[in-house]
Amino acid sequence: MDSDSHGGAMIVNRWMTGVAVMTMPLWVSLVEPGWAAQPRGAASIQPAQILEHTRVLASDEFEGRGPGTPGEAKTVDYLVQQFRRAGLQPGMPDGSWTQDVPIVGVKSSVGFTLGGEALVGPQEYVAWSPRLGGDVAVPESDVVFVGYGINAPEYGWNDFRDVDVRGKTIVVLINDPPIPDPAKPDQLDPKWFGGKAMTYYGRWTYKFEEAGRRGAAAALIIHETAPAAYPWFVVINSWGRERFDLESNQSPQSDIAGWMSLERAQKLFAANGTTYEAMKEAARKPGFRPVTLKQKASFTAHNESRRVKSKNVLGVVRGRDSKLRDEWVVVTAHWDHLGRNTSLEGDQIFNGAADNAIGTAGLLELAEAFGTAPKAPKRSMLFLSVTAEEQGLLGAAHYVAQPVYPLAKTVANLNMDGVNQWGRTRDLRQIGRGASTIDAVLDSVAKSRGRVVLPDAHPERGGFYRSDHFELMKGGVPALYIKAGDDYLGKPAGYGEAKVNEYIERDYHKVSDQVKPDWDLSGAAEDLRLYYDILWRLAEDRRTPQWNPGSEFKAAREASMAPRK
Repeated sequence: MDSDSHGGAMIVNRWMTGVAVMTMPLWVSLVEPGWAAQPRGAASIQPAQILEHTRVLASDEFEGRGPGTPGEAKTVDYLVQQFRRAGLQPGMPDGSWTQDVPIVGVKSSVGFTLGGEALVGPQEYVAWSPRLGGDVAVPESDVVFVGYGINAPEYGWNDFRDVDVRGKTIVVLINDPPIPDPAKPDQLDPKWFGGKAMTYYGRWTYKFEEAGRRGAAAALIIHETAPAAYPWFVVINSWGRERFDLESNQSPQSDIAGWMSLERAQKLFAANGTTYEAMKEAARKPGFRPVTLKQKASFTAHNESRRVKSKNVLGVVRGRDSKLRDEWVVVTAHWDHLGRNTSLEGDQIFNGAADNAIGTAGLLELAEAFGTAPKAPKRSMLFLSVTAEEQGLLGAAHYVAQPVYPLAKTVANLNMDGVNQWGRTRDLRQIGRGASTIDAVLDSVAKSRGRVVLPDAHPERGGFYRSDHFELMKGGVPALYIKAGDDYLGKPAGYGEAKVNEYIERDYHKVSDQVKPDWDLSGAAEDLRLYYDILWRLAEDRRTPQWNPGSEFKAAREASMAPRK
């Protein structure tokens, strides 16, 4: 469903009744004086309020919450208004509510010729250039298939072995190499790249970063739906329009980055006397060496760039303990989505209800719960709604690079990217389980509520690397990222898995990601109350969460703590 905008002052709300009813702006009902009499603390977390926040943020009036758009301004205003109403204090030392996040947007129109044939976008490829302004040209260059595009010395793995790709176009497979376990051929070998679980080497961000470090003129990732965990239309909608990066990013980048469809890759390898499957099979063996294809590639890109000061929104509840109030527990959720695509016919707005209006609604509910609690916790709470997650976790990355409160004194993070829309569950799914002692807090709270915590059902999809907690963890902050469980009360086995797959296929990064009439947010409220208990314990316990031995983030934590010694 869509709600039609009328001058920004009034909207048509068809969601509740199916009948067009003129109403005042959606947020008015959330700021009426009667709200002061509502329940306080965790009891304030209610399904109706989660839904109302979500409806506001995912309304057409907010235009898909794209960074650097009027939708951003409305979103930021709404978040500030709700933080203030919840009793929070401004999060910035100067008394303001927002942290500037300088980003650069680039719109690219890319032409791609392969072996003398002009490819058709976006059916066969989606590409862009990170270069600011003007035109970019990559003249005829060698095309090199570099397998999974990974250089991992700890595994003795180098897909660039003996080949200099400077000035060339590289073609790369998505995800990690799936290497069978010799003892269990139907499973992946845990000694290689985490086994079933994706490592950072499998993320698209790593592959483009490695291409830039090696001086490749262009880098194209072959899209394959099953390992990527999303279909081709997600590539088109996510990467086919304006792309953003941090203005401060000084890392080397290729002139062209993009994706090639599986069907076009199959044609490319067939023209070289082989098959996609044969090349993929060769690439998953440790001794793989790059293959130079007989085609040449060339690109032209016309770029239009702009600089934007996007916003992270910060609200705080100051701790009550004189010794611990300068330590912080941070709650994060990204407010942004994909904005508006004016080239589409009909509906043009990517409302992003599940991704991540509802996660932001959860952040607001937790903020209200702490802001209205009878007493503040011992440590201080920071509620941080970040920008440009959809562009590569940019708002979170900027906060870690320019923290308002020292990372050395930030003891934990809880991140929300979506919450449960389909009812109550017996279980919860923890993404990245086993990294830190926060697990024990989660398990204890869940047990006290008759819930069970299970690991990520699909670690091969790389969810651990796909949301803002990852940037906090890279900065050394132990983090918790929980997704909805699968065992729904009163529902048949497999119901949760089916709903997730349905969402990915029908709505993920599409204009149809809107509030649905069959949503049941009783589970969302129950989960958020559980999160409240976890956060309260983290903010009250004088002990601080620690990375478990062997954690890849332990060294970052020790580095951040060094100034305190």
